[in-house]
Amino acid sequence: MDNSLHQPLGGNEMPRFGGIATMLRLPHVQAPEELDKLDAAFIGIPLDIGTSLRSGTRFGPRQIRAESVMIRPYNMATGAAPFDSLNVADIGDVAINTFNLLDAVRIIEEHYDRVLAHDIIPLTLGGDHTLTLPILRAMHKKYGKVGLVHIDAHADVNDHMFGEKIAHGTTFRRAQEEGLLDSQRVVQIGLRAQGYTADDFNWSRNQGFRVVQAEECWHKSLAPLMEEVRAKVDGGPVYLSFDIDGIDPAWAPGTGTPEVGGLTTIQALEIIRGCQGLNLIGGDLVEVSPPYDTTGNTSLLGANLLYEMLCVLPGVVRR
Repeated sequence: MDNSLHQPLGGNEMPRFGGIATMLRLPHVQAPEELDKLDAAFIGIPLDIGTSLRSGTRFGPRQIRAESVMIRPYNMATGAAPFDSLNVADIGDVAINTFNLLDAVRIIEEHYDRVLAHDIIPLTLGGDHTLTLPILRAMHKKYGKVGLVHIDAHADVNDHMFGEKIAHGTTFRRAQEEGLLDSQRVVQIGLRAQGYTADDFNWSRNQGFRVVQAEECWHKSLAPLMEEVRAKVDGGPVYLSFDIDGIDPAWAPGTGTPEVGGLTTIQALEIIRGCQGLNLIGGDLVEVSPPYDTTGNTSLLGANLLYEMLCVLPGVVRR
């Protein structure tokens, strides 16, 4: 192990219920000279003014960090040892404008422009799903069109919400219209529930996206599906966006727009682990709403899924 790489604070160094709540108990880094040394970083975006039902995702980054204290450095299932090969830190939160969604979107994009200038792979703690649009805008400036693996109960391809073109349910229509996505390398997994018209999901299909409705995932392992996903999205940079409501509310009740009939936590792990080998340039875990998460289990799940994203980034060694 390279001693110059940041390490999570161990449970025998500080009790897990003590210390400052950073993601995975990693160092908090902000100085430009320290950012230059990072390979990947966790970033919080405490945003919920783009939500359409339950608010509360502004508290998601803080609670995900708090619940991340139980996560240990070595992945026993996959052999991944991310902290032996990548320099990772928590670089804090984006200071959004909580009274103006469009200005918050501008602030997020500019913040990620600066982060990407340091060649950091960002892993984002949300926050509502509006935040993925400005991140993709910043990614496009650096990488061009990107492939996308999107896990969600909803396609988020509404043309507008109450007349507004930007909200958490319009993210991927705007991204496609703005030319941010390589539409032949986009997969949406877990879509379900009711719609207003068949176009709610067919718009995605008509763009060339592979749409995997939740019913295709019931009662089975998703390892075979992920072979198909890798074949579809490989061949260029890929962004991973995971809405916690893609998982059934039996396992993840702490979210703003819950839908029954969703993925299991095991399938969620299979999806992320199935992204190993892709050229992942970033990812996010969004829509955790702690006010509806009385046990903390939704936030705990979110923390674990972000750790799993870290474990499949390019360059991670396996022991």
